[in-house]
Amino acid sequence: MQWHLLLVDPKPFLQGENPMKGPQANHPSSTASSHHSRFMFLIAFGIGIVFAFVLSACSANALSSVSSASVAHTSTSSTTAGYPVKVFFSKFPESVNTDFTAVYPVDRTSPTIAVGTFALQLLIAGPSLSEQQAGYFTELNTMLSGPSNCSAPRPVGGPDFTLTLDKKGTITEKGTATVKFCRSLTSPGIGADGRVTAEINATLKQFPNIKKVVILTKDGHCFGDLSGKDLCLK
Repeated sequence: MQWHLLLVDPKPFLQGENPMKGPQANHPSSTASSHHSRFMFLIAFGIGIVFAFVLSACSANALSSVSSASVAHTSTSSTTAGYPVKVFFSKFPESVNTDFTAVYPVDRTSPTIAVGTFALQLLIAGPSLSEQQAGYFTELNTMLSGPSNCSAPRPVGGPDFTLTLDKKGTITEKGTATVKFCRSLTSPGIGADGRVTAEINATLKQFPNIKKVVILTKDGHCFGDLSGKDLCLK
C-alpha cells in the first residue's frame, strides 16, 4: 500500500505572512485571523495524516483476508480431489501357474475417507477392460451369490460385506480388521481361495493401521478354512 499525501509548504502560515498588503495588514483583527488560519491548518493537516494511516491499516487487513481465503480454497480443493488407494488383483499367468498368493496393484481414487471399504468394493467390481487385457483378474466377483443378510433395517438390498477395524471376529484386537461377507460364497477350489485371500489381505494391509486381516463367511466361519476349526479366530 502506497501513501499519497498532498504536500503543502506550511512556511507562509507559520511565519505569519498575510497576503493582504497595506495599512490593514497590521490591524489586530487581521493578526487574530492569521493565528486562527494557522491553527485550522495544523488541525486539518493532522487529521489528514491520521486518515491516511487508518486507510493503510484497513487495506492491509483486506489483503490479509484475501490471502487467507485463497489458502483455504486450495486446501479444500486438494481434499475434494479424493484419496489415492491401490487395489490388488491376481494376474495371469503368474498367479495361476507360479504362485497363488502373487498379487499386483492398480491405482484407484476413493471419493470417501472410508478407503478400506471403498478399495474392497472395487476389488469385487474387478479390473477395468484394459487391465483385464493385461492379465489382471479376480474370482471374488463370481464367487458371491444370493441376497445380502446385512440389509437390516431395509427389507432388501444391503452390502456385499462389512469391514470392522480393531476386531478379530467379535473380539477386540488392535490392528486387526475383520471382513465378514454378507452374501454366500461358492469356492471353485483351493487355488481360488488362496488368490482371493491374498487379494483381500494386500488391499487392506496397504493401510498402516491394519496389520492383520480376518475373512469370514456370512455364517461367521473362516473363509477357506478346510479344517472346520475356524483357525483364523484362534
